[in-house]
Amino acid sequence: MPDLLSHALLAYTIATVASWRYEWITRPYVTVAMAGAFIPDMTKVRLLIPSARVEQLLEISFEWGGLHTAGAALCSVLIGVLLVSESERSRVFALLSVGAASHLIADAFLLKPTGLSYPLLWPFTRIHPPTPGLYLSTDFEPALVLGIVALVAYGVTRFKIDQGRS
Repeated sequence: MPDLLSHALLAYTIATVASWRYEWITRPYVTVAMAGAFIPDMTKVRLLIPSARVEQLLEISFEWGGLHTAGAALCSVLIGVLLVSESERSRVFALLSVGAASHLIADAFLLKPTGLSYPLLWPFTRIHPPTPGLYLSTDFEPALVLGIVALVAYGVTRFKIDQGRS
């Protein structure tokens, strides 16, 4: 799944570059940002349990796609924040949010047949913004480019750490 790898690499790069400015962003926090990048893809549970099956069980209208929106990502981030100690909550909130936001924004650039993206800011608005259609979620090129960028960020970080020890 090049799409999932791309999201992880993008979040890694953003958090790693941010760590150059904010010393508190250590490797565990970079991992938190990467975990945040997986939040919107919780919709992929539909591959195991189709929406129709959930509708049948709950006897209400249901769609997994709602998890791939800003509103659902925010709710998931808030749940994640509750799982850590109080002293860590603001940092975890920030980095989970960065990861989830990077995922949602990257997916807003996907090629769609309609030329419109998904309702990115639902429940705040139902507007489907236009998408430039830069790539498909199955394309491996974004993962390759983001992998190279992540390697550069890693190399620069290692260089900065080694310079600090000298």
